[in-house]
Amino acid sequence: MIIIGFFLLHWYLSVLMQTFFLHRYAAHQMFTMSPFWEKFFYVLTFISQGSSFLSPRAYGIMHRLHHAYADTDKDPHSPEYSDNLVDMMWKTKSFYNDILKNKDHIDPKFKKGVPNWKFMEWLGDRWVVRIAWGVAYTLFYIHFATAWWLFLLLPFHYFMGPVHGAIINWYAHRYGYVNFKIDDTARNLLPFDFLMMGESYHNNHHKYGGRANFGGFRWHEFDPTYPLIRLLNAVGIIHLKHHNDLNYM
Repeated sequence: MIIIGFFLLHWYLSVLMQTFFLHRYAAHQMFTMSPFWEKFFYVLTFISQGSSFLSPRAYGIMHRLHHAYADTDKDPHSPEYSDNLVDMMWKTKSFYNDILKNKDHIDPKFKKGVPNWKFMEWLGDRWVVRIAWGVAYTLFYIHFATAWWLFLLLPFHYFMGPVHGAIINWYAHRYGYVNFKIDDTARNLLPFDFLMMGESYHNNHHKYGGRANFGGFRWHEFDPTYPLIRLLNAVGIIHLKHHNDLNYM
């Protein structure tokens, strides 16, 4: 039970930081926060994603491009321009690394306002740090695992961030239902998003790219991240923009 609990904690904390901090804050700027809280959530993202830490700066820029050029040849991760899931994720990795290493030629408008704590960006991308996280996960499993099959969960810990990205960027453009007719293939992957903290409502999000609540268009659509956003806004940690029902671009 300890291993299952640890896996669920890592899964949901990692996806929460991806949807809350990297996606809704870094990419879409649905709310603002002070420099202190920005650094706090940088650190929390580093801890929660561990070996698969994603740069908020690079993620934010890349995701803005995804919305601007969804399902075209300029989209950083479109299933329409990839032979399979592995091919799409490899292309995404290459695109991400170019941004991370400042080798891109992206229009500056896509880079405006993205968070950039250079030390944490540097630390999270060091291979020695990523390997150290992986070793820590492995040692935890060696100590607490009670059955051999539990070790099959370890690869998910190593690649948690990319796994979450693959679920949405591939499967939510292939499967699910549609609330809105849009110019790309984004779909709502799950009718009740128990898995991805609201990210599964991809069709809703592509229709209203700046709306902080990804769900709410049907009775069964509940976005678990949105109440947290409202709570953090109420206590003054973040400041939710009142115009967040508008598209980003």
